[in-house]
Amino acid sequence: MSVIVKICGLATEDGLDAALACGADMVGFVFFDKSPRHVSLELAASLGRQAAKRACKVLLTVNAADASLAAAIAALDPGLLQLHGSETPERVASIRARFGLPVMKAIGIGEAADLAIIPRFDAVADYLLFDAKPRQATARPGGNGKSFNWSLLGRIKTKKPWLLAGGLDADNVAEALAQTRARGVDVSSGVESAAGKKDRNMIAAFVAAARIADEMLAAARSG
Repeated sequence: MSVIVKICGLATEDGLDAALACGADMVGFVFFDKSPRHVSLELAASLGRQAAKRACKVLLTVNAADASLAAAIAALDPGLLQLHGSETPERVASIRARFGLPVMKAIGIGEAADLAIIPRFDAVADYLLFDAKPRQATARPGGNGKSFNWSLLGRIKTKKPWLLAGGLDADNVAEALAQTRARGVDVSSGVESAAGKKDRNMIAAFVAAARIADEMLAAARSG
């Protein structure tokens, strides 16, 4: 099965068009007003119609209340909910049951101790996302362009598929996939010319690099 490529933090028609044209599997939209990639309900509805069924639409929220989630879901009509805050396993299960949508839970990784919580989320989420753990002072739990020690992931075993995020770009995604054997890769700042401004060429380069790396790894496994 080929690698999942997710382009996150899309907030313009042009950026979304670039991701769709390159064949991204998932396109992410951020509902978090502290992010430079935050989209309004009206913009989300428009971009959701543009994406239609050409890729899986991912709704990213951070510690959102049920009412906010309901409004964002109504606007975007997503295929997947991405919870990128400090949501507990119990909260993940509650959201999944309440809204009837698959859920991807982001887990910040900075050191080996951060791996301990993975089994609890593996039991309740449909996907996991391993991202760089932010500095204590940052206001944003993701999209900070920082990577982490990928070798830590060699210690994990999950039942659910997982994606890798954090500091990825066209130059390092092949190495990231080779080291981690991640089921998917998730990029936001790594395809931007400035915070929140997606670049068509950078998106194309990232998707192409991920696809080529995936093909090479598959050939190596089969050979």
